[in-house]
Parts: sequence; C-alpha cells; structure tokens
Amino acid sequence: MYERARYWFDNTLARGVTALIGWLAVACLAVVIPVSALLVWTDERAPDTAWAKTAAVWRSVGQTLRLGGEVGSPLRVVLSVLLALMALFYVSTIVGLITTAITEELIALRRGHSTVLESGHTVLLGWSDQIFTVVAELVAANANQPRSAIAILADRDVTEMEEELRSEVGDTGRTRVICRNGRPTDPAALTRVSPATADVVLVLPRDHPQEDAEIVKNLLALRTAVDDSRVRTVAVVRDAHCRLAAELAAGPDAVVLEIDDVTARLVAQCVRQPGLSVVYQELLDFAGDEFYVVDAPDQAGRMFADVLRACPTSSVVGVAGVDGTLRLNPPATSVLSQGDRLVVIAQDDDTTVTTHEPAAFDESVMANRPPAAARPERVLLLGWNRRARHIVRHLSGHVAAGSVLHVVAHGSESLAAEVRAAAQAAPALTVTFGPGDPTLPGTVNEVDLSAHDGVIVLGPDHGPGQASPDDRTLVTLLLLRDRERTSGVPVRVVTEMTDDRNRVLAPAGAGADFIVSGKLVGLLMAQISQNWHLAALFGELLAPQGNAIHLKPAGDYIRPGHRASFATIVEAASRRGECALGYRTRGIARAGNDHEVRINPAKAEVRYWGADDEVIVMAER
Repeated sequence: MYERARYWFDNTLARGVTALIGWLAVACLAVVIPVSALLVWTDERAPDTAWAKTAAVWRSVGQTLRLGGEVGSPLRVVLSVLLALMALFYVSTIVGLITTAITEELIALRRGHSTVLESGHTVLLGWSDQIFTVVAELVAANANQPRSAIAILADRDVTEMEEELRSEVGDTGRTRVICRNGRPTDPAALTRVSPATADVVLVLPRDHPQEDAEIVKNLLALRTAVDDSRVRTVAVVRDAHCRLAAELAAGPDAVVLEIDDVTARLVAQCVRQPGLSVVYQELLDFAGDEFYVVDAPDQAGRMFADVLRACPTSSVVGVAGVDGTLRLNPPATSVLSQGDRLVVIAQDDDTTVTTHEPAAFDESVMANRPPAAARPERVLLLGWNRRARHIVRHLSGHVAAGSVLHVVAHGSESLAAEVRAAAQAAPALTVTFGPGDPTLPGTVNEVDLSAHDGVIVLGPDHGPGQASPDDRTLVTLLLLRDRERTSGVPVRVVTEMTDDRNRVLAPAGAGADFIVSGKLVGLLMAQISQNWHLAALFGELLAPQGNAIHLKPAGDYIRPGHRASFATIVEAASRRGECALGYRTRGIARAGNDHEVRINPAKAEVRYWGADDEVIVMAER
C-alpha cells in the first residue's frame, strides 16, 4: 500500500508546475488551518459563537498566507482572495525575475566571459604544465608590491583552473589571479584579459611540437586584438621549425624561446660540469638571488675591475648601456660611461648598494696557475628523443678534439640513420651507436661505466595518449644506481625530465643533475617578464658563442689550504677575464647531493678554500 501511494505521489509530481503548486498548497493548509483553529479556540478573548470563531480562523489563515483575511459575504471573501493572489503573483514574478537575472550574471562570471579591467598586469595565454611554475614565480617576484594581478585566458572551465591553481600554487598573497574562459586564438576572447593595457603577455607552450602552429595563431590573434599597441610578449615553441614563424607573428616587441634547444644546451653543459643545473636553478627562481639591472650613477668613470668589488652584497656581471645594449663580462679595463647601468646578481632589485672604496683583497694568497688544457671526453647517452640531435650538436661545439659520444637506444634502422645524421653535423665529436633498451638490466650491465666521464639519460618523446616519458627514465636511473652500487664505479649522471614532480622520485646519486624542461622554461619566462633586459642576458648564456657560466677549480684562483675573502676571489677572477658569482663546496650530503652551492656571497665573507672547492664564474666559452 505504501509503495503504491508513493508511486502515485511521484506520478502527480511529474505532471509539472501545477501539480507541485497544488501539493504545496495542500501541505500549507494542512498545517496552517489546524494551528490557526487551535490559536483561536484557546484564546480567552475569542468570540463566543462558532461563526465568529470560524471568521477569526479565516483571518489568521489569511494573514499567514497573505490572502487578506477579509470576512463578510462570500463575494467579498472571493474578491479579497483574488486580489491577494494577484499581489502574490506579481511579487513572486518580480522576485523570480530578479533572482534569474542575478543567477545568470553569476553564471556568466563563473564562465569567465567578463572583461578584466586592469592595467600593468601580466597576461598568460594558454594552459600547460608550465603555468604553475610561472604563476608561483610571478607571485614570489611581486611579494614586495602592494598590488599586482595575473590574468589567465584558456579554453578551460574557470572553476577547474582556479581549483588547480589553488592546489598547485597555494596562497598568492597580494597578487590577484584572475581566470577567464576563451580560446587564445580568438581576438574577441583575448579582449577579456585586456592585453593592450598589460605590462607583458606570456604565451605558454603546448604539450606537443605538432601544436606549435597554435602558438603562431595565438600571436597573430594577439596582434589583431591590441591593434597598434606595442605589447611586450614572451612566447615558447618546442620545435625550431616554428620559431621563425612565431617571431614574425609576434613582432619586434617579443621574445620567442625554443624549449628543445634550451633544454639541449643545458644538458650538454651540465654533463661536462656537474652541479651546473643547481647553479641555474638558483639564478632562475625568485627564491634566492637572481639577475637585475640597477642604476649606479656614482660608478661612472671607473674601470669595470674596480666596480666588481664596489658592491659589497651584489655580484656584478655586466653593463647595460644607455643605448640598450647589454655587455656581459666586459674587459676589466673598460670604463663605465654616464648613464650606464650594472647587471648584477642580488637578493632583490633594491638591495644593491655601491661604495666608493672597493672591497680589499689579499694578493698574497692568489694563485697564478694557468688553466688546465682541455682533454678528450667520453660521454654515454642512454635513450633518444627529438632533443638528442641538438645535444650532439652542442657537445660537438665545446668538447676537445678526440671526444667520443656513445649512444645506446632502443629503436629501428631509422633511429640508427638519425644518429648517423646527427654525427655528421658534429665533426668535432665521434659518435658511435649501440642498439639496446636502457630500461633492461642486460643493456646497462654491458656498458663499461668506468670508461665514460659522464652519462646522459633521456626519455622517449611524449606522444598523445602515451605514458609519461619520465616512467622509462626512472627505470633507467634505478638500473644505473644499482650498477654503481655493485661495481663500485661512481656514475656522473645528467637526466632530462618533463615533470618536476617526478624529480623527487628519482634515485639520485652524488653530483646528479636534473634538467626539467617544463620548469626550466617556466622560470625563464617569469624572469624575462619581470626584467626585459634579461632576454639578451639569457640569450647569450645559452648561445653557442659568448659568455657562459662555468664551474672551475678554486685552485685556479686561491692557493689551496688558505683562508681568503670572496673579494679576493673576485679580484683573481677579474685578472683572468672572468666575473666570479659564487662557489660550490663539499658540505653535508642532502637530497642525494654532497655539494653545496652558494650564489652571491658577501665580498667580506672569509672562508677556508679546499682542493675540492669550485668557483662559479661567468667567462668566455
């Protein structure tokens, strides 16, 4: 019986709004009428007659349901009820319309279709793994600003974007992060984030090289959306084939980074100089010391060698001229002109202080050892992807004659042909190829690790629908560490990874270097967006020619076993045509690394310099 009654009730509700209103009326009357009657019949002041009490009950019901409660002839009662119902209908309609309008406005806001009315803000176009690094770094950079904003436009649900940012980035402090929904290739959608009034626009890379064409469309749409406005733009492509098109689409006020080439250059540098990845990490994030361009009017007319020791708490590495040119590590005898600015490594853009008296140095402990002659190197490359040919080319440009690169990768004859083609483009490097799967124990055990100066581990290319390439990379690293443990031969490994979250899972050994391509590019974009001069600086540091960052033995500058200030190191490096940035020393082992990197120490800092210490310098390649 209960089931039939419930079924009948559900069917009546399914008939629509009329049935629902009827049931609501019955439910209200079932409660209001008995309670009203109880109030009247228990009231000592109630009338004596039943008719008068019934009229009092009607008035109570009418006042409760706002039906007027008129008494008298039936016609008068019906008319009062009709007027009350009309008033109720009118008020309900008005309330419904207002509620609907507010709801639609809230839905539109949640959809992210309203326009961001900001000026001097940062605009991010697109959504990729780099967005969390970029937003986190921009928040850190703007921590000392009273007000800043980041506007994000992506073809995703606004609520999902906001939730992911909260989960990955956390509290953004004084920086407001505003998400808007829309296709970055649509000029009409671009106006929602007001790019014409932005300080800088960052176009994030896509997940695959095949999607680089979308970056070009983003840049064309951006130029259409801002009309004739000159907007500073930083964009990233993955493949060199689209870089020129992206530069043409972006216009003159743009920097286009090529993620494959940047990653390959750092891998090639780090395999020859263990620990270099940590130095770049320190210089690229906003957590410690980083590059700035600062005014130094009191240093005009002084030689660069003296200016190097004139900043007690900052490391000078170059000069930005009044014409906009940037010179890294200029000659020590060059003189600063009026209006020249200093390129420094400092804790913040307002912490650099210059003095008229350069810091003192101790010439008695300086070393006069000539640089060690370059020797041939042997490098093992485990794995192959589209960046491997760039790595081969960059290694060829920096290693000594007679160096050998041995490639072990799982693939077909087409892979062997690709390796041979890469070898032809690297005349200074002998490239050999041995087919095999680096994720198999037999392949790793067959390689003589003691015959190699360094090992590079690469994962496969990440295709749509495939597992993360870091999965195979982690397996190879496990096998390498097991081989290192059983053979007693230390292995110096540089690993390329795509996701920074996998880096903490890697079985790292002493001196291990990790190049996380996605995070690296995100850090570069954030740095350039905050200081436009740094585009030329990083362009030179990562270029085949010019100045680069090196790790050199401390014995080249200070006689081992002596105490000396960092100002003495700076002076010794200056006499060799270099700028000292810091040092790397053996310390307490942590996170799989038994070295500690110190960037931008104070000039007055005095320490003992051991035989294993290294000095971080900027010098010509």
